[in-house]
Amino acid sequence: MTTSDKTQFSSRQLGKTGPTVTSPALGGMSLSGAYGAVDDDEGVRVIHAYLDAGGTLIDTGDFYGAGHNEMLIARALRERSRDDAVLSVKFGALITPAGMPVGFDGRPEAVRSFLTYSLQRLGTDHIDIYRPARVDPQVPIEETVGAVQELVEAGYVRHIGLSEVSADTIRRATAVASISDLQIEYSLLSRGIETNGILDTCRELGIGITAYSVLGRGLIGGSGALGGSLAMMPRFQGDNLDHNRALLATLEEIATAKGITLAQLAIAWVAAQSEHIVPVIGARRVSQVESMVGANAVTLDKADLARIDAAVPVGAARGDRYPTQFMGQLDSERPAAG
Repeated sequence: MTTSDKTQFSSRQLGKTGPTVTSPALGGMSLSGAYGAVDDDEGVRVIHAYLDAGGTLIDTGDFYGAGHNEMLIARALRERSRDDAVLSVKFGALITPAGMPVGFDGRPEAVRSFLTYSLQRLGTDHIDIYRPARVDPQVPIEETVGAVQELVEAGYVRHIGLSEVSADTIRRATAVASISDLQIEYSLLSRGIETNGILDTCRELGIGITAYSVLGRGLIGGSGALGGSLAMMPRFQGDNLDHNRALLATLEEIATAKGITLAQLAIAWVAAQSEHIVPVIGARRVSQVESMVGANAVTLDKADLARIDAAVPVGAARGDRYPTQFMGQLDSERPAAG
């Protein structure tokens, strides 16, 4: 099986130094049980459908399903050319046998070990974009990124990315190596990067953004079911949930008037914010890949964008995007230096 000759997605370069990829990207986490039960055969079909539509960028983490996600991707790519996919891998999260997160390890020796296992599980000799999932507070970001740079020089990694880091940390990392992109939550309900200096810093330094949770973990255009870990999220609890759902009423009207779904509107809005932003969509069904294709064809003019911004302005959503203990692990949520 090979990809189609004509892509149904647009192409974007991740910053000044990153690879050219398709937009939207396919996020793998939901294929490994993060938001409810999954079926591996359907997961393989989802990956094939994305690649067959001309998609290239697949995002995963070595801790998604404790390695399950990487092995699922390897299974899907087994009968394809390695060049069909641009693989983005996050590393560093520590978990218990019960699947509980217990911190992050950004030591250089750990970085090399994490990569070794990922290469084996993915069945490849290189990873296209390799990034720490979070900042290890015990290890300077320069040491972690420096270790990845050594792997670039050795040929095991093509590009270096970051995830959920502050503007100050971005600058420190770029002093050590070229950074292709920052992966961070960005959606109509999570617009913090517009006000905390992160978006401006990425634009200034020529760093792309791969935006995850574009659909608010299913709150925007999803089924409304609180599967997996969603019930733990403050935005899905009590009055917060009612308020956040009410915000979407006007967006539904805009989407209906354009003949598209709310999910497609949300994806198109993120993509419209910059030519170097790539939405990452966690599809679990082939029909959701088809929705991604449809979103790529949506054009939002200035009037559309103004109406959307008026309906859901910066800071309109209620509730933190993660539970309190996990918010404390986000370098991106720390006050800007100086």
